[in-house]
Amino acid sequence: MTDRVVLSGLTFQARHGVEAREKTEPQRFEVDVELHLDLQPAGLEDDLTQTVDYALVYGTVRQIVESTTFNLIEALAEAIAHEVLADQPRVREILVRVRKPDVRLGGPLDHAGVEIRRARTR
Repeated sequence: MTDRVVLSGLTFQARHGVEAREKTEPQRFEVDVELHLDLQPAGLEDDLTQTVDYALVYGTVRQIVESTTFNLIEALAEAIAHEVLADQPRVREILVRVRKPDVRLGGPLDHAGVEIRRARTR
């Protein structure tokens, strides 16, 4: 399957991290989501019901990022993948990237991030 819907650069203020300050002070998190599904029916029919509603996926990601607190961005990425797969039956596979730009590791760093790929189980 090579078809995919890409939502890139979703940016939220949230509280995720191991350090105490990370649980009280919001910081920026960036998320990319790639949804793998057959887009041909939607393309041929010009029909939203044959694909995924981008706004619903965005809302799911936003809800998870902003309303929960995780120690690890790995856990945040897993929660996003799990919920989107549960909510979007047409999606066969999902790739989730989570970036934490303002991480403090003792020196210059663009961001810390994780990337996970999960497929629907049959």
